[in-house]
Amino acid sequence: MSTTMRAAVCVKAGGPEVLEVRELPVPQVRDGWSLVRVEGAGLNRSELRTRQGHSPNVAFPRVLGIECVGTVADSTDPRLPAGSTVAAVMGEMGRAFDGGYAQYALLPNALLMPVSSTLPWEVLAALPETYLTARGALDALGIAPAGGGRLLIRGGTSSVGMAAAQIAAAHGLETASTTRSKDKAGALAAAGVDHVLLDDGGSLAAAVQAFWPEGPDQVLDLVGTSTVLDSLRLVRRGGTVCVSGSLSGWLIPDFEPIAMIPTGTRLTAFHSDTLKGSTGQGLLQRIIDEVEAGVYRPNLDRVFALDHIVAAHRHMEADRATGKTVVLPWADAADAPSD
Repeated sequence: MSTTMRAAVCVKAGGPEVLEVRELPVPQVRDGWSLVRVEGAGLNRSELRTRQGHSPNVAFPRVLGIECVGTVADSTDPRLPAGSTVAAVMGEMGRAFDGGYAQYALLPNALLMPVSSTLPWEVLAALPETYLTARGALDALGIAPAGGGRLLIRGGTSSVGMAAAQIAAAHGLETASTTRSKDKAGALAAAGVDHVLLDDGGSLAAAVQAFWPEGPDQVLDLVGTSTVLDSLRLVRRGGTVCVSGSLSGWLIPDFEPIAMIPTGTRLTAFHSDTLKGSTGQGLLQRIIDEVEAGVYRPNLDRVFALDHIVAAHRHMEADRATGKTVVLPWADAADAPSD
């Protein structure tokens, strides 16, 4: 194995151009950590916000990437033999220590989830953060298979929104989902959404009440701070709103719970860090099995080579993606799109 690797380093806070592909030493294995050959890394909005400077606890330079899939290259854990296929999400990846935007990543043993898969790397890389978040958020809403009900997904063409729509449809729910682009409506319908709503940033009350006069039973809000108050007004009395996205930021200014949460309505949240490591391993394996069986069809939007990480971030920042964007650190730049 080479002693050097290529990695996309975020050198400072700023625009996509602050991501620089550099030659770095391959990290040395130390007690409690394993070296993973990264075969694919999903891109996430949280990385975009960290790159922009909205994560004050992150010191630069830093290799970003809160998730990855690959194989164990070297390990201090006998349960993780070399060659094992693994996935990792969260646990301060790409924040407190270097993450998945690299050919190799040194990760805590406790963070690694051994999995079995026959999926191509780009498809496997699109699953961990996206589907674990979608399943975890639906669980937080109290949604169960064959339980019925009405679900509104805000931020529907995000990767988590597309996954949640597929899972909800498989559970027998009637679903509605929002998008800001007419061009993306067809993708939502293909994911099993019953009602596609164009979101212009205002209240959705009139549009939703046209087909659900009493409102949805649950709202999965992936837009976050700019829409959660409207979601609380939309959901039926006694319904539940789950915030599990930060497309519009992380803070609600002047939030007053007693005044802003209607009586009997429940507000909850889901954070994918809940399902890191061994806690999420079984669920991730079931998701992989369901994808291999054709139960779910991951919405893979674009695949970029590491050399094109700046273009990948521009694509994500411009909200051009419908579904998941993935980077393959070992891909030949000539074989992967750059814009």
